[in-house]
Amino acid sequence: MSPKKNTHMSGKGTPAINKKSGGFTDEERAAMKARAQEMKAEARANKDRADGESAALAAIAAMQEPDRAIAKRLHAIFKASGLSAKTWYGMPAYVNNDGNVVCFFQPAEKFKTRYATLGFSDKANLDDGAMWPNGYALTKVTAAEEERIASLVKKATGENA
Repeated sequence: MSPKKNTHMSGKGTPAINKKSGGFTDEERAAMKARAQEMKAEARANKDRADGESAALAAIAAMQEPDRAIAKRLHAIFKASGLSAKTWYGMPAYVNNDGNVVCFFQPAEKFKTRYATLGFSDKANLDDGAMWPNGYALTKVTAAEEERIASLVKKATGENA
């Protein structure tokens, strides 16, 4: 027969083992505080992402056609690539996981130009030798442009690296 442990029922219906309990250790308390801070930071980041998405969608909704149609299609491409939306100088912009703006959409009406612009920031990985484009004129977005833009975004975000 094995030796019996002194286990009597505590007031909460669970067995209490003869063990001195002094609460949590300093390390355990520090770990719990760290996790609480992480959870708060995650909640702030999620709220910021949601606020950024709302602001970008509002900026798109306020645009006139054909800029609005182009911006909606670009938004879908960028979101499918895993980028988060926000506004940047009042225009829809898309950020990577580090929070850096990778690309943005400048509607033609904003600066009274004949074409809208799809732009890439210096954080985009589009480097091709000593010279490469960082902006593209857009008058409409067809399936061919969507494919090219999706390819550029993959390269810009390092998916092709």
